[in-house]
Amino acid sequence: MLCVNVELKERRYPIYIGAGLLTNTDCYPLKQGNKVMIVSNPTVAHYYLATVTETLEKIGCIVEYVLLPDGEQYKTLDSLNLIFTALLKANHGRDTTIVALGGGVIGDVAGFAAASYQRGVRFIQIPTTLLAQVDSSVGGKTAVNHELGKNMIGAFYQPTAVIIDTLTLNTLPKREVNAGLAEVIKYGAILDLPFFDWLEQHIDELVALDQTALKQCIARCCQLKADIVARDETEKGDRALLNLGHTFGHAIETHLGYGNWLHGEAVAAGCMMAAVLSEKLGDLTPADVARLEKLLARANLPTVSPDGMTAQDYLPLMMRDKKVLNGKLRFVLLKALGQAYVATEIDQDLVVDAIHCCSQFD
Repeated sequence: MLCVNVELKERRYPIYIGAGLLTNTDCYPLKQGNKVMIVSNPTVAHYYLATVTETLEKIGCIVEYVLLPDGEQYKTLDSLNLIFTALLKANHGRDTTIVALGGGVIGDVAGFAAASYQRGVRFIQIPTTLLAQVDSSVGGKTAVNHELGKNMIGAFYQPTAVIIDTLTLNTLPKREVNAGLAEVIKYGAILDLPFFDWLEQHIDELVALDQTALKQCIARCCQLKADIVARDETEKGDRALLNLGHTFGHAIETHLGYGNWLHGEAVAAGCMMAAVLSEKLGDLTPADVARLEKLLARANLPTVSPDGMTAQDYLPLMMRDKKVLNGKLRFVLLKALGQAYVATEIDQDLVVDAIHCCSQFD
């Protein structure tokens, strides 16, 4: 088992990474008599709810659960209310613990419920998708979507622990595995050129869910994110770099309707648009852009905009993005592979041109 610690000013919390951790009672920071509400969905619950419940009952916890509908389109205030109703009906107080068992949607909604219920209760993340394991479960971002924008209603709220059992990826659809690799590749592109080089050598092993490669990869991603979160918990500085491709990607998700493209798929196409924009600004070389495109393609990820989506579809949605400040779009761009920065004064014609270059009709 590997352990990465997130070091915050007031406290730290562990991220445990390994095979078979769902049954390891040492990973759960709970004790006899604790009340627990597991939040999951029917798909994940079919595989893992009984195992996690049994492990928690071995500790002596009193365990209940609530299941949310499965899919990004259900990352809503209605789903949040299902959790509140379950907690209130079962008389859970401020000493309860919410356990998020599932992918990024479950983690985000359950985390926001934990931040809000009786003004804050403890929660534990057990991410079961690659995307959640390397990204959304770490760092305390919690939210639900609004029909006008993604993740517009939420809070920064840190978990007590993150338990990453790499064996859960064996039941994940291949498309979901690939979507998670978009966030993995993003880390190398923005922060760590040696890791990007490593990914070029090992991407086929990651696609095939090789356990040794997965553990090494997930641990590196978690460490990179933990380091940034420790410096900038509420995204006032460096943490914004983690949003490479997300301004474009969120526009794709909102335009198509949540769930039609997976988050990682939209981020992959968005990363290509950011890379092309970086090239047009004279930073990335054509060879750099080609390396990124090839790596994303080897992970079976889209590198172009959805069919029929035009620059005119992107711009209004991008202006509603959370990264807009004082009416100006902020873009995460690349000075070089492994070196990102935030830009605010970007000519809109260049942005449109970058979108056109990554469009299927070109």
